Amino acid sequence: MDIQYHYATVSVAITQLREKGFNEDFNLEENCLACSTGKFDEDDFEITHVYFYEGESDPGDEATVYGIQSDSGVKGILVTGDEMDSDSMSNAIVQKLLVHRQNQSKG
Repeated sequence: MDIQYHYATVSVAITQLREKGFNEDFNLEENCLACSTGKFDEDDFEITHVYFYEGESDPGDEATVYGIQSDSGVKGILVTGDEMDSDSMSNAIVQKLLVHRQNQSKG
């Protein structure tokens, strides 16, 4: 599955993803992503869209919005700030998110 990278504000990103059927809200939990329909390990989901927002005056305003689809077809959104709290998550999940974010920054 090809990943699509976009630049937009967080609200625009969420609106566009909702229009594409990404209706769940994912949260980072210890060793997984979680939403109302379940928990997903690093191998149970793919990142299909990445929206990156950089604050115009404050680098602390950076945010990344991920469109995520689980292997079982659950589609949802994860929003992360400039720095992710890796203490509460598995390194594998953080690594997967950061690799996609860094690839997007190069494009």
